[in-house]
Amino acid sequence: MTFAKLPFAAALASLLALAGCQTTDMQMGSMGAKTVATGSAAGAASANASSALERCESPLGTVSLIENQSAGWYTIITGEYKLPPTSTLLRLLIQQSNCFVVVERGAAGMNAMNRERALMQSGEMRRGSNFGKGQMVASDYGISPEVIISNSDAGGMGAALGGIVNRGRYSNVLANLGGSLQTREAAAMLTLIDNRSGVQVGVSEGSASKTDFGGFLGAAGASAAGSIGGYSRTPQGKVIAAAFMDAYNQLVISLRNYSAQTV
Repeated sequence: MTFAKLPFAAALASLLALAGCQTTDMQMGSMGAKTVATGSAAGAASANASSALERCESPLGTVSLIENQSAGWYTIITGEYKLPPTSTLLRLLIQQSNCFVVVERGAAGMNAMNRERALMQSGEMRRGSNFGKGQMVASDYGISPEVIISNSDAGGMGAALGGIVNRGRYSNVLANLGGSLQTREAAAMLTLIDNRSGVQVGVSEGSASKTDFGGFLGAAGASAAGSIGGYSRTPQGKVIAAAFMDAYNQLVISLRNYSAQTV
């Protein structure tokens, strides 16, 4: 029986019932929605952090994020990929690692702090609020992130597979695979600068890649999806996050063996 043959009220009730059922599969903390930067951090404590993240026994100093918002890569990840600023991701990684204490220097955060100070100066705050001078912590270091490669390659291996077998019962499956097999790649750099001297203390590069079989699964059917593990489409943002974690890990490893250069 179709909706067209049901009375309007009954059809509407059926649609509402179906809409209600859609909420029952909500999964909080879904693994499919996570990046490598996961969990939380508060002070020196962290919870559910990635086991792949390098850590320090104690902080090396305070650090702020220096994000070049006029750079081409920044425009691409925030405009084309619709991703938040990289500082959002790096704050979590840095605090979970316990290698630095993160201080706020972003425009939104500084505006919020200045607003509170303006309220204090206006006399509107109650006594003892203590938003006077001398409260802010200095930023010993600055970390400057940069995405140097971020692409999606849909050709190569998949197209070759589609050309190897051009007849028979599996030819359509291989052709679909050739058109949908996609490798997403990203490479990122982090530069650590001493804010007092302006000396570049360290620099690191990180990379990540992920092959996506999502289009193939949709074309080949549910049985094929089960047979190769049920891979799903991986957003470019997850690969960029992994590249930054790799870069941060490389930076921490170098800092453990840091030796100042002499001039």
